[in-house]
Amino acid sequence: MAQHLTATLTDGPIARQLRSMAAPMVWGLLATMSFNVVDTFYVAQLGNLPLAALSFTFPVVMVLTSVGIGLGAGTSSAVARLIGEGDAQKARRLATDATTLTMLVSILASVLGWLMMDPMFLALGATPDLLPLIREYMTLWYLSAPCLVVPMVSLAALRAIGMSHIQGYLMSAGAVLNAILDPIFIFGLLGAPALELRGAALATLITRALTLVVALYILYYRVHLMVNPFVGWQKLRRSWAVIVHVGLPAMAANVVVPLSSAVIVMMVARYGTDAVAGLGVAMRVEPLMLIVFYALSGVIGPFFGQNHGAGQYGRLVEAQRVLTRFSIVFGLAVAVGLWLFGELLASLFSDHEEVLAVATFYLSLVPFSYGAYGIVMSVNAAFNGTGRPWPAMLLSAARVILVFLPLALLGQWLWQLSGIFAATALANIAVGLWAWLWLRRYIAQLRGDGCAQNQKS
Repeated sequence: MAQHLTATLTDGPIARQLRSMAAPMVWGLLATMSFNVVDTFYVAQLGNLPLAALSFTFPVVMVLTSVGIGLGAGTSSAVARLIGEGDAQKARRLATDATTLTMLVSILASVLGWLMMDPMFLALGATPDLLPLIREYMTLWYLSAPCLVVPMVSLAALRAIGMSHIQGYLMSAGAVLNAILDPIFIFGLLGAPALELRGAALATLITRALTLVVALYILYYRVHLMVNPFVGWQKLRRSWAVIVHVGLPAMAANVVVPLSSAVIVMMVARYGTDAVAGLGVAMRVEPLMLIVFYALSGVIGPFFGQNHGAGQYGRLVEAQRVLTRFSIVFGLAVAVGLWLFGELLASLFSDHEEVLAVATFYLSLVPFSYGAYGIVMSVNAAFNGTGRPWPAMLLSAARVILVFLPLALLGQWLWQLSGIFAATALANIAVGLWAWLWLRRYIAQLRGDGCAQNQKS
């Protein structure tokens, strides 16, 4: 049992460890991205009204997902630091209490969402004729919400002990199962009733429920990271405080990303529908190009957490060097590839000349800042991993409010649409440099404090 709860990331080749942890996450994230794509593909065949109803549900899904990401970051950070310190018993307690907290929060959010369904979606802009379709989908989806959020947090505990490959396998298997069940329940194949939009929600519910069962089985029986969930209120409150300390700022930082995209869309909208459509095409391509950075940021937190807990600050210095080199080289490779083939990729989504022109320009300019943006993501994960979430939140918020908005307004005034895209690239580069310097200074401070403490002892 103890072999699973020892610090596995505090020695050995750093680049190889990060690569081996991030690789399965890449496939898992690709599979997860396909989840909504598959739902959208099949629902679109039912007509425009079901597709519109499904589209209105995405903001709610994003909010619940942000809750899971935030609580997962808090759990991963706390468990990784305890594993680094060698306190396996407390790590088990925190992982268990995090699962309990997530279950309660997700159930409460689902009940509130179900009770406020009609007024909430009317406020989002849904028309009354769409409400019956939205209720069809969301009534079942709210039942599946805990099955979405709880595995995100429990699997974050597995990442904390260096077992990210299990999360990658489960995410991939869930996406495949959803893709199989969707047409069966939506169109009534293999003798199943044709449930249409409700069928998409049922496929999601079954997939998420099975994922939850498998995740809890692995945590409890295979890894022995779960203990008795029933514990005194004082212990439970202390555990929850540790998790929320990182979790709440991580949730807020995660919400900043879609807000940033919304601001860009609002600014581009003044140049017409074709400009917005072109930006939309570019934003479909962009997440796929950044997926390696997303995967890497998912394993940076546990790496920094374990080594911070073990006092291995020299490995944090080397890890920052590895991350910087990789982000710059990989980011430039992606940028050159999109500069050469961006128009070809964009043409897969649209053949409209004006739309292609906007998408191609975006993909020939902004990707040259992807390396810097990758550094921002890694630095945010590193701060969260060491139990300091506020720098990550400040960097995320400042990137939009303090850096991008002033540059975008100036760029729009000087160069119109091109200036907005240039501001996006400059904001990524400026905040990337700021984040890199801040993390370097923080690691130097940790090393200094560690040396001083060793001299005293």
